[in-house]
Amino acid sequence: MKINTSDLAVIAVRTSQYPEDNKPEFLLVGRSNVGKSSFINSLLGRKNYARTSSKPGKTQTLNFYLCNDEFYLVDVPGYGYAAVDKATQKKFGLMIEEYLVNRPNLKRVFMLIDGRMKLTENDEIMYNYLKHYNIDVTIVATKYDKIKPKDRKKVMTMVEESIDFNEGDDFVYFSSVTKKGREAIYRIIDNSLKNDI
Repeated sequence: MKINTSDLAVIAVRTSQYPEDNKPEFLLVGRSNVGKSSFINSLLGRKNYARTSSKPGKTQTLNFYLCNDEFYLVDVPGYGYAAVDKATQKKFGLMIEEYLVNRPNLKRVFMLIDGRMKLTENDEIMYNYLKHYNIDVTIVATKYDKIKPKDRKKVMTMVEESIDFNEGDDFVYFSSVTKKGREAIYRIIDNSLKNDI
């Protein structure tokens, strides 16, 4: 598959603002500054559509990107950014929980981690939180191009040692620079859509 058309169709902070067309949705989560905006831009084949920022914590809403008029990529606020006050962090957490509880058309979560670093406690909490809701997860190790070749194979081992990796979940190395992993993400989305028919 390929994403030929895309549009930031809906910006929401509560359930009543979500799209009502019941199209399949794919949620993107990850800690602040992990590269979600670059990931989105790479999938959409558009430069700077999802705004990248040197200042973490910029995304403060649920952003629904309609792709091929067929499904949504849903971007949510990043987690684990200390400069965001605790009240705001709690608001973000409740916003994400409200989404997870109320979206039967959520097909899979792409959980982005920085491939150069060990999983944080927040990463482990997020993965276990998603599994609590029995949601299929793809772990996406970003910034692959910045990982030393000798260290690349160690990333998946590190993930498997940090979390109880569930059957049905998968792992993809990704680079928004070289586009490594983009076709794998497309296949995962395509398979989910076909299984939904």
